[in-house]
Amino acid sequence: MIAHVLRIGGKLALWFVGLSVLWVVILRFVPVPFTFTMMGDLLSGHSITKQWKPLSEIDPNMARAAIAGEDARFCSHHGFDYKAIAGAAWRNAEGGRIRGGSTISQQTAKNVFLFQGGGYVRKAFEAWFTVLIETIWGKRRIMEMYLNVAETGIGTYGAEAGAMRYFNHSASHLTPTEAARIAAVLPLPKKREAVDPSGFVRRHGNRLAGYVGVVKRNGLDSCLR
Repeated sequence: MIAHVLRIGGKLALWFVGLSVLWVVILRFVPVPFTFTMMGDLLSGHSITKQWKPLSEIDPNMARAAIAGEDARFCSHHGFDYKAIAGAAWRNAEGGRIRGGSTISQQTAKNVFLFQGGGYVRKAFEAWFTVLIETIWGKRRIMEMYLNVAETGIGTYGAEAGAMRYFNHSASHLTPTEAARIAAVLPLPKKREAVDPSGFVRRHGNRLAGYVGVVKRNGLDSCLR
């Protein structure tokens, strides 16, 4: 009985590995048509606004702002920033607002292949897909995916849709301030607005706008050039 269960479990594991690798390979070449997060918005009664934009057509300031705000070591790690994870664990142990240590790669894996929430089980699948996209996609494709599927407002997905929503023009031309304000929305897109921001979004956006130049000068976006 136990041997039978183990055989079935082994076959299911092999099927999962094979299908997940195939899924990642396919999305290496085609845009993501839909995500579980988008499905959640639809089920909640929200409309979906998105428009795929190749990384080569997105202003570099947007990627730099994302790196500045979400993952300063994006170009140097291999999917997991262990220093950030340890730092987040230390801060969380001290109490107060819970903070994560997820990299852009991890966030992309979650946004493209998985759903929000889910605790440790989702985290385990997120880690698996993070390894796959780092291996199969590479940094440019990961950033391209991130800037196209990340939620930039309620029902709004990607830098292009965010730029049109907040600034009425394409993400092909973004000032450091505009890119930084979109990046400031990313951690809590359902509660923040990039247009006429106030409070935290304004302060955080202003800080990120200053860091955009630092990212460029220090080559923190070198893997995208």
